[in-house]
Amino acid sequence: MAKKRKLPLVYQPVGFALGWASGALAGLAFRKAWKAIRHEDDAPDALDRDRGWGEVLLAAAVQGAIFAAARSAADRTGAKAIERSTGVWPAK
Repeated sequence: MAKKRKLPLVYQPVGFALGWASGALAGLAFRKAWKAIRHEDDAPDALDRDRGWGEVLLAAAVQGAIFAAARSAADRTGAKAIERSTGVWPAK
């Protein structure tokens, strides 16, 4: 059985930076997607009194999917970069 090496400490700041950047990019992507879907600049949130359940839930689902995809892409990119530079895959 192969000996498991410890997660490189360098991954923590890399992961934080990539997570922050992916969140910012996901926010931009969501705004553009919402404008393309509904032709509106502002997406509804749960407390918008004038919006229906369908609009609120659609906005939440689209936003969640975009954020999850962006976060996964950032995490995977960071892990691959750490593996290339250290030879260790950063697993929890």
